[in-house]
Amino acid sequence: MRSMYTRLASGILFPLHEKIKRHDTVARRRSLERSQWWPREQLAAAQRTRLREFFVHIGGRVAYYRDLFGRLGVDPRGDAMRTLAALPLLTKPLIRQHGERLIASDHGPLTRYNTGGSSGEPLIFYMGRDRKSHDVAAKWRATRWWGVDIGDPELVVWGSPIELKSQDRIKQLRDGLLRSRLLPAFEMSPANLDRYVETIRSVRPAMLFGYPSSLALIAKHASEGGVELGNIGIKVAFVTSERLYPDQRRTISTVFGCPVANGYGARDAGFIAHECPAGSLHISAEDIVVETVREDGTATSYGEAGEIVVTHMATADFPFVRYRTGDVGVLSDRVCDCGRTLPILAEVQGRTTDFVVARDGTIMHGLALIYTLRDLPGVQKFRIVQQSLDLTEVQVVGDESFREEHVARIVDDFKARLGNDVRVSVQRVPDILPEASGKYRYVTSKLTAQRSPERECHADP
Repeated sequence: MRSMYTRLASGILFPLHEKIKRHDTVARRRSLERSQWWPREQLAAAQRTRLREFFVHIGGRVAYYRDLFGRLGVDPRGDAMRTLAALPLLTKPLIRQHGERLIASDHGPLTRYNTGGSSGEPLIFYMGRDRKSHDVAAKWRATRWWGVDIGDPELVVWGSPIELKSQDRIKQLRDGLLRSRLLPAFEMSPANLDRYVETIRSVRPAMLFGYPSSLALIAKHASEGGVELGNIGIKVAFVTSERLYPDQRRTISTVFGCPVANGYGARDAGFIAHECPAGSLHISAEDIVVETVREDGTATSYGEAGEIVVTHMATADFPFVRYRTGDVGVLSDRVCDCGRTLPILAEVQGRTTDFVVARDGTIMHGLALIYTLRDLPGVQKFRIVQQSLDLTEVQVVGDESFREEHVARIVDDFKARLGNDVRVSVQRVPDILPEASGKYRYVTSKLTAQRSPERECHADP
């Protein structure tokens, strides 16, 4: 039963927050909670209708797709699934090349995002209100599957900037009202792990949210210290952004005394799939089409692994159509025991992020280093390899706007994180090739490969 404060937060405070931002999140969530039970045929028909409307919109208002439809001789008013199949895959290089021509002529307010992505290739893209409303509503719907809601006490183990901007301070105020508290995932020193364990014990959150590797590390630390966290009322631990491995799930579930709900998505591709209590990763099919394709771009069959390709129909202001995620997954045609008819992503063989180790032994999330590189001008690709406590190597593929002062910035920022005595070697290279698997690893620590508990989970992007 929800507390009075939770009802206030989820029924009044958060809806007011979304209304001020002119998002239709509340109406969208209610709609999603109805459509998740529709017969499969009805849900598929609604998806095709939405997809066709999406194509008509971008075909008339987005220069890149207007030209593409014309060049291919495709009528966006035709059968939506045939139109989809006729379109080429969208890649990060294509988005970088045609960025301005991907913005709709009638776009509303847009927010600029800059992400390194799992491949280490920085990407600038934009989100409008419709995309934000969908992503928040889809996550909210999935949260409620587990008997928790906005306003229930929550601890979030996530990336956090060193210095807070005014917008971040406003977000802090909002999170405080909604009883959501942040624990930075970048610095996992023994002292910080002690503090995180004590915070969890004292706050007694209803839910946890974070990287699976970080939550597993905290859980392992608590277990080794003999701290009991399985009886404090945690109902669910939500994990995302990395592949969840069985050992991590067992550790988190055992120590915190709760089920683990996996989620799959990315800032660029959106919140794609969420795990239900029956154990299925359900795709948010009302606004997202997920395909899996072979190396030659042809569609895989159900049960066959392929690269996950996403079309997000709430991105008409800056379209993501058949967007290559770089992750490998498997689609299923079964119906989940929970009764929801949303399509199922049976398996995600995706990427994860390694930890790196500072000179003083502090364990940090690899994103602590990536943030520096992904925001620098001229960086096209990068790879970070921590060879030892004393040496970290950085390979950079950069254009003419990447200069020596940017090299100095990398060195300074990395030393601030890893230690002033650490040698940071930055090498400009003509290209960075994928591994034999065809995937990229954008951060690797040879130290954590030998000593990190996450390596027992085969944490591999």
